[in-house]
Amino acid sequence: MRDRHTTETVVDQYGSDRFGPCRPADARRAVERAVTGKGAGGPAGYDARALSDAVLVASELTTNAILHGGGITDFRVDVVGPGVRLSVSDRSHDLPVAVPATDDQGRRRVGGRGWPIVCRLAHDVRVADLPAGGKCITVLVPLS
Repeated sequence: MRDRHTTETVVDQYGSDRFGPCRPADARRAVERAVTGKGAGGPAGYDARALSDAVLVASELTTNAILHGGGITDFRVDVVGPGVRLSVSDRSHDLPVAVPATDDQGRRRVGGRGWPIVCRLAHDVRVADLPAGGKCITVLVPLS
């Protein structure tokens, strides 16, 4: 068991008055710290492209929580085996959806690519309702 790879909550980092990262940049930094070993200890080796994927997924999940979920209520990063587990909670019960790239008139839409990016880069994507309200999206991004 590798107990040096523990959950890093951004809440612990900033104090009890914060619910997590207020910006996707905070989430990206937390993932980089966890994976590279500057936080609670990262894995022995990781692929730089895979780290980039994990950072992108964290950014998309937190952006979606802010734009569509009523704000981030919790964010967690766990390095587990050959991957990184990300959990983002928000205030909404609404499930994430992929929207078509064009509207009914064939015009390209702005946005709408975050959830497909998450689903393409991550494995074991789970969405769970939270007892106190809202939802938690948990994904595993491989690091090799």
